[in-house]
Amino acid sequence: MLKVRKKETVSMVTRDGVRLDADVYRPDEEGTYPVLLMRQPYGRAIASTVVYAHPTWYASHGYIVAIQDVRGRGTSEGKFELFTHEISDGFDTVNWAANLPGSNGNVGMYGFSYQGMTQLYAAAAKPAALKTICPAMIAYDLYADWAYEGGAFCLQNNFGWAIQLAAETARLKLDITAYQTLCAASRNLPFYDPEPFLIACLRKYAPNNFYYQWSAHPEPSEYWEELSPKKYLQDVDLPMLHIGGWFDTHLRGTINLYKEMAAKSAFPQHIGIGPWSHLPWGRKVGAIDYGPEAESLVDRVQIRWFDQFLKGLNTGLLDEPPVSLFEMGSNQWRYFDRWPSNNQTSYYLASTGLASVRQDEGTLEARQQPTPLVPRLLPGNEYGEVPPPQQQEARQQPTPLVPRLQPGNEGGSENSFDVFVHDPWRPVPASGGHAAIPAGSFDRSAIDCRTDVLTYTSALLEEDLHLAGDVAVEVFCTADTPSFDLCAVLSEVRPDGRVYNFTQGYMRRDQKKPGFCRIPLQATCVRIAKGNALRLSLSAACFPAYAVNCGTGASSGETRLMDVQIITITVSSGEDFPSQVLLPVVLPS
Repeated sequence: MLKVRKKETVSMVTRDGVRLDADVYRPDEEGTYPVLLMRQPYGRAIASTVVYAHPTWYASHGYIVAIQDVRGRGTSEGKFELFTHEISDGFDTVNWAANLPGSNGNVGMYGFSYQGMTQLYAAAAKPAALKTICPAMIAYDLYADWAYEGGAFCLQNNFGWAIQLAAETARLKLDITAYQTLCAASRNLPFYDPEPFLIACLRKYAPNNFYYQWSAHPEPSEYWEELSPKKYLQDVDLPMLHIGGWFDTHLRGTINLYKEMAAKSAFPQHIGIGPWSHLPWGRKVGAIDYGPEAESLVDRVQIRWFDQFLKGLNTGLLDEPPVSLFEMGSNQWRYFDRWPSNNQTSYYLASTGLASVRQDEGTLEARQQPTPLVPRLLPGNEYGEVPPPQQQEARQQPTPLVPRLQPGNEGGSENSFDVFVHDPWRPVPASGGHAAIPAGSFDRSAIDCRTDVLTYTSALLEEDLHLAGDVAVEVFCTADTPSFDLCAVLSEVRPDGRVYNFTQGYMRRDQKKPGFCRIPLQATCVRIAKGNALRLSLSAACFPAYAVNCGTGASSGETRLMDVQIITITVSSGEDFPSQVLLPVVLPS
């Protein structure tokens, strides 16, 4: 490792005359070095050290590191407008970084969350000096991967972030009253405001906050298309190292970007997903300790990646499988030649009609299990290899989801109907998962005892069940209001009665699409141990992770709490209503 000089603050000027400031760290030895760039809105001194090693560590490995305040943040000039200037400013900054004294002209970028987004926007401008990026925990589609999930507003994360940005703006303006009020709100988020979205402190101290724009656009639209990186990356091609976490709120975006780039790119695309939440990236997530293998290796992997693509060194990285997934339960990493797919097994819902009353009245039953994806094993490592096409084609396709109903016959003895009532006065609370704070896996047995939660539990497993890839729940459901929500949580039930969630999904439905509902859940990689059971829990709320559905068909932000409706929901299962969980089964290591 090289000695590192004391950091220096260096400024640049954008094409429209705005000064942007950066802290620059460099090796204390003569020579030319590649530049690693991070652009962020939280004050450059932090340098994302909540998840990454300090910039001096990267500099000691032979890199010039520049950590920049984006426009209007920290000490940089200009007005901060969420994501608005990041394409042009990113292009200008990459060119500036490539011409820093001691630079060899090659630039790479790293960072997570907003700092991951600035990489995508910079890449969209195609600066020639930008050779590779390492986006972590990002939104590819801002609507579906960040602001909303399944059409429901991600209330807790969005509001918490809005308060954080507003408080930092107040600090920069030296507005003590606003800063103290917003800081206090951040520690006791006022979700029970009579006007749910129009939180009083934000309305008073940050009336132009992005929060109002996002809540005012509850459907996919041109507004979201113009903001999202997806639109601007269609003809961009760079080697990318994608980083995610099983309990990160933006995992959908990370995986979708990886899948799209892997399908079209002429350059290597690697993805690594740990058991982590948005932050930090350690072995303890929620109530579970995933062991020493869960400690973040991201910094070391990034150095190898940058050595490969910025220094031209053969690090051996390109000889390794591109997909690295941490398997929760076994608490070890598994490696695949591509994203696991074509490996879904159906677990069908069945019930006595009392799945909301007793936890043993609803069941999950696996039937006609398809051939699972078979991992390829090599000494010292575990690799997953996709079976040959003829084997893939032989797999059973999902049961057609069309109820076989004759006029006057709405089911029969092979069908069951579970009815539960959502009361907005006491919505089902969020507990961990990827959308709540804190995120992660927690014992949710007390929540599953509620009568506004349906539970469907498998028999005790006779052998370990290994899952890796995409998960979905497909249910037939109706409600007595114009709109309703469904939250689906998959958990592992242990012999002592504890119930630990490992993935979930959320969907807002309206009666324009009655009957069938498909809920994509967070992708996962997990081992459910022999002797334990698998459980699906269905509810109509997950508050405050998501805004409560008012039941009127109007946006939650347009409805007073006193006008929110009680909702009665029916979930159907059985021969004519093949409600099911689609699980990505793989063989054990």
